[in-house]
Amino acid sequence: MRQKIKIFIQIIGLYFLLLPVRGYTQSSKLFTSDELLEITLSGDVTGLMKDRGEDPKYHPFKLSYKDVNNILVEITLQIKVRGHFRKLKQNCNYPPLLLNFSEETSKGSIFSEQDKVKLVTPCKDEKYVVREYLVYKMYNQITPKSFKARLVKFNFESNDPKSKDMEHLYGILLEEEDQMANRNNAVSLETQLVKPQQTLREDFLNMAVFEYLIGNTDWSVQYRQNVKLIAKDSTSITSTVPYDFDHAGIIAAPYAHPAPELELGTTRERRYRGYCMNDMKQFDGVLSIYNQHKEDLYKVYTENSLLDESYKKSTVKYLDEFYKTINDPKSLKSEFQYPCRSDGTGNVVIQGLKKN
Repeated sequence: MRQKIKIFIQIIGLYFLLLPVRGYTQSSKLFTSDELLEITLSGDVTGLMKDRGEDPKYHPFKLSYKDVNNILVEITLQIKVRGHFRKLKQNCNYPPLLLNFSEETSKGSIFSEQDKVKLVTPCKDEKYVVREYLVYKMYNQITPKSFKARLVKFNFESNDPKSKDMEHLYGILLEEEDQMANRNNAVSLETQLVKPQQTLREDFLNMAVFEYLIGNTDWSVQYRQNVKLIAKDSTSITSTVPYDFDHAGIIAAPYAHPAPELELGTTRERRYRGYCMNDMKQFDGVLSIYNQHKEDLYKVYTENSLLDESYKKSTVKYLDEFYKTINDPKSLKSEFQYPCRSDGTGNVVIQGLKKN
């Protein structure tokens, strides 16, 4: 009898675990397609753009788009400015936004499973948004423990007749953190403090090698700088999931610069920022993944019609350099054992650049 009760409880628990909850579904309609989505955001655009202080407020807006049947769909929602560096007017023309949907008004639309969705907007030039979108698509090739992204073309429609509507611009809609975690049978962790060595090694190395590949040094696990943590539950070992790649060398944004403490000339100069691992065999598994997906990673760029030929060529060369390094034992050891050097900057942690 006790065994039957135990089995019954397990079945009930599994049933509730698999129930589709808004914002936590296994596959969101919004992110199942790579087709460009065109949306219009209508409301007090001037008020929204000016609200870039420490505590920005939500502003009422209307989002509209045409569905697969070419029927106009309109949704009321709330929008506010978010972010840090990109929020500041002196840094970026457009601040990143947070789209807050209502279950009632978004029902039946492509946004029906969304709660609060991040919209990445152009900082200086929309071509850099497209490039950042492709970085997300690359990491999707490496591991499912990555954020899905949807490229959109958006424009602002002001309710002030004196204001001009803003032109259509490229942007990125990012999968919600809880959706990404649920898709990986995990939960997101907000408060747990960990060091890189305390996270799942395979997932950390996937991320650390990827950050090296794209030339991104703007991240840290300790201070949750552009890194999210997920785990099967609050007591399990955590996995690292990166995001926010606009300072990566592969994107080459004009406003991006390496932290001075890292002693790097440009973002195009790679620096491996994992922790010290003297046994190079521990990299074998993750490097085999990158070699297996080499062709797929190149295709993200070579088969994309939104990129100019000059950028394609420079990116292919940048990828070539990465693969040359990881497949040459001497170069690999020199680059990936950099955190072991006492005379290097391997112990610098990004978040106001506090040191260990």
